[in-house]
Amino acid sequence: MFCEDLSEYDYQNEDVFTDRESGVYALWYRPAYTRLTIGWLEGGKPYSTGTVPAAFVEKLKAVQEVQWVNVCLGLHECDLCPGEDAPEGNGEVRIPGEPGTAYAAPSLITHYVTAHGYRPPQVFIDAVLDVDLDAWAATRWPQVPFPWVPDDAERMLE
Repeated sequence: MFCEDLSEYDYQNEDVFTDRESGVYALWYRPAYTRLTIGWLEGGKPYSTGTVPAAFVEKLKAVQEVQWVNVCLGLHECDLCPGEDAPEGNGEVRIPGEPGTAYAAPSLITHYVTAHGYRPPQVFIDAVLDVDLDAWAATRWPQVPFPWVPDDAERMLE
């Protein structure tokens, strides 16, 4: 699914965060913040390329280790990769930006950066570098590694 970088995300109405340790527990809510797309690439469509800081790549990988958002049952294969061994993704990542804005990226974003030279907009790079990874990694259910989850979010506890 292709989206222009920084266009408004409208793929799903709710954000669903799944607990990575159990893979079962989840919480969901309709976001009060604006979600902007980053890295929704598709074969045959142009995208920005260039170098990114190594610290950005490492932090983005680490965020994806602690955060599961909108995980789907089906898989999306990277259609930028030739052949049958293309990596697959099935979820998203959320990164807080300026107040009232979050970035919505597919789970293949790190692959796009490292394997295809994709360079996200600088505002996204800066936002990833600003993530307090220690706090996010220390988060345990029923909390999730994202700061703007409303108190009234619905939770599946069992």
